[in-house]
Amino acid sequence: MSVPNRILMLLALVTGLSFALGATAQQPAGGDQVEQLAEALGLSAEQQNEVRAVIDDLGPQIEALQEQAQRVQMELADKVGHEYDESAIRSGAARLGEITGEMTALSLLLQSKVQAVFTSEQRAELEMQAQRQRQMQEEMMRQQYQQQQGPQPGQGQPDW
Repeated sequence: MSVPNRILMLLALVTGLSFALGATAQQPAGGDQVEQLAEALGLSAEQQNEVRAVIDDLGPQIEALQEQAQRVQMELADKVGHEYDESAIRSGAARLGEITGEMTALSLLLQSKVQAVFTSEQRAELEMQAQRQRQMQEEMMRQQYQQQQGPQPGQGQPDW
């Protein structure tokens, strides 16, 4: 998955707009995701260009950190065993924490800079769509929970 795809997926996750961006997550170069966002919020061509510029600026930094985090995770996995080195594990974990913290900061900056491109009406629409998405997810989780629980005594089939 390319940098713009990952970043826009994160943006979708954080803002709850996965329905607007998730459908094109496997498509190349992020252009389609920006267009989906543009369609969902009515972005102008200038706004789309600004969003792309933010992604082009922060995307490579986030991708580099993701690669570093994966390397550190693999290094840590190699340290697991009966002859472990606690100091090495703690050092690697601290490094991973720093990398993850920086990725989080850059991701939130990306989200903030993208939202700064939007008008107040577009931000309100974004929030409305995010709220609808959260409600749909909550309903799906409730349904899954109910299906996993099966019929309870006093509900559905009589237990006689």
